[in-house]
Amino acid sequence: MVASELPRGGMGQPRSSRNPISRRQIETVISRSTAVFGLVFGAQMLPVLLAQSSFMIPEWSVFAQVLLFGGLLLSVAASILKRWVLVVNGFVAVAWFVVMATWPMGVADVTVVAELRPWPWFICTVATAAAAVAWPVWAAVVALVVAPLTYGIVRVTPAGGAAPFDLAAYDVIYAVILGGTVLIIITMLRQAAASVDLAQSAAIDRYSYAVRQHATEVERVQVDAIVHDSVLTTLISAARSHAPEAEALAARMASNAMGYLRDAAASSPDDATRVRVRDLALRIRTAADALSVPFEHRPGDISDWELPSQAAEAVYSAAVQSMVNSTQHAGSDPGIARWVGVRCAPGGGVVVVVGDTGTGFDPQAVPTARIGLRISILERVNNAGGHVDVDSQAGEGTVITIRWPAAESVWPDGGLDVGESAVPVATGEGVAS
Repeated sequence: MVASELPRGGMGQPRSSRNPISRRQIETVISRSTAVFGLVFGAQMLPVLLAQSSFMIPEWSVFAQVLLFGGLLLSVAASILKRWVLVVNGFVAVAWFVVMATWPMGVADVTVVAELRPWPWFICTVATAAAAVAWPVWAAVVALVVAPLTYGIVRVTPAGGAAPFDLAAYDVIYAVILGGTVLIIITMLRQAAASVDLAQSAAIDRYSYAVRQHATEVERVQVDAIVHDSVLTTLISAARSHAPEAEALAARMASNAMGYLRDAAASSPDDATRVRVRDLALRIRTAADALSVPFEHRPGDISDWELPSQAAEAVYSAAVQSMVNSTQHAGSDPGIARWVGVRCAPGGGVVVVVGDTGTGFDPQAVPTARIGLRISILERVNNAGGHVDVDSQAGEGTVITIRWPAAESVWPDGGLDVGESAVPVATGEGVAS
């Protein structure tokens, strides 16, 4: 026996995978990290604030504390709710500038100012980080420079403790380095996430294009198969019709062909409707009964298992084309046996076997121009996710086995036994032209 089959494959099932890191996810991580560190540094600042509150103007002290601590708490709430994150972080940065710049006006008596750094200093890095979250890079760089300089100027004044210039400069440089590191990390994370988003978008575009190309190819094969199966066959039958019965058969075939074309125009590769195997088997049996030569029905185990309508239509059309080919090419000898069988597989799936004991043929020798086997049967079923085996040899008949789906795991016993061995496998170019 010679086996002819189309490679199994086509568009595979999409794999489920976790979404890659995106810009939105990075923004959430950055905003929440900034909010948490703001609370940590705020807690570190609290003892200094209490120590310095004795020589501060009470009204200004309350104003400054409400402004900064309120901003830190709002940033935590905004990062959790993912609402108003940019506005709140911008408010924290501006609030720190206001408090730091008005520090000299908040000191009640400069003669008793402690040598400790003004308490807003302890969240200077939080303010520059909030600016990096809320503002563009250039504005965040400006804030990175201006915020430490504002502190440095206040620090050397009597209200800021009259610190030596070198000590104030050291604090300024330290704040710039620390804040700059935070700004670089935030910028790099954003750029990396933007690159991932761009790559993912490009991949989705390429996949969408491939899906469209696949759908176009499926539609082309479907139309080619309909033209061969129905239109050409109808025209040939009409040309050979000389008796009233033959004319009635040609008219019925023409009506069916128009119905197939309407169904093809209305159907979609993404059609989610399903067909019961029982109904599919009934359709195949009805089609076999309408042919001009008899086909033996070999029943198999039929359950209420369902398959997609696109797959059902492909299996049905391929089975009908196989029977039509057998009728036309297997020979006219009354002793030729023809049969068709349908059965469900235990693991889910369907198999249809069409066979005869006709003249047989060499599948490898079928001309490319003959699209009955290649387009109407093999490619049609393969594009629907199934698989076709053609076993034939000249003089020994043909058996065509149509399986859906193509996965070998569905067929642990190697296929469907519908009695092929009861009659020598055969079917001339009948089952496959």
